[in-house]
Amino acid sequence: MNASAASAAAASVAPSTARLTLLHAKYGLIETFRVPIAVIGTLVFPALALLFFVVPQRAVADNPLFATQAVISLSVFAVMSNSLFSFGLTIAENREKPWDPYLRTLPAPGLARVLAQVLSTGTLGLVAILPVIVVGGVFTAAEAPPARILAGVVALAVSALPFMFIGISIGYAMPFKAAIAVIQVVMFGLAFIGGLFLPPILFADWLDAISKFTPSRQAREFVIWAVEGGTLEWWVWVGLVVWTTATLALALVLFRRDEGRRYR
Repeated sequence: MNASAASAAAASVAPSTARLTLLHAKYGLIETFRVPIAVIGTLVFPALALLFFVVPQRAVADNPLFATQAVISLSVFAVMSNSLFSFGLTIAENREKPWDPYLRTLPAPGLARVLAQVLSTGTLGLVAILPVIVVGGVFTAAEAPPARILAGVVALAVSALPFMFIGISIGYAMPFKAAIAVIQVVMFGLAFIGGLFLPPILFADWLDAISKFTPSRQAREFVIWAVEGGTLEWWVWVGLVVWTTATLALALVLFRRDEGRRYR
């Protein structure tokens, strides 16, 4: 067998990018769940917030409109916190270990690793909203037809992109210990100003105006529109496009900077 025939044979048995993506996603999830405390807060806190702060307020919990919006807000928070922590802390931690440079020497394309991270994070995001939906369905008057719930899940996936890119940016910009603190500040800051803990209808006019510029408020309104219908304000979809584009560009710049520093 000549060299060209050997190369062709090797190429014929080489795993595809899709297979490598699934493989990396599988072991990424296994690695995450080996440390359960790392996911407990992401999975439990949004449901507990709904249980302790919304359910006791029967004027809200017994109103289908208010209860549905509360469930949506805390679902957005669950996806946002999962995206920030999964990307930010994982990348920051991996940068400090010798295992990550070794993985970069493997023949698997970088696209497979990126897609695997998105897939594993998306899986955890779906798991994170399940407790919120269960609590909302059992203890409140929240309601929506199945088709609208599916549309809301799709809207959640789309609106999670800016949070994923923010997490990636933090992970490549900071060491692990600093990333933990920054992610917590960013997460709770976006949650409060975005109306995920307190409905924007209770905001002062100036705070409401500022809130509309944040990706968390835009994600909330986008998912509410997907679930309840109505008119989608222009600042919601424009804001999501701008935030997604800007945070993606920032993540790419910080990735290149990190690569230039560590792999010259």
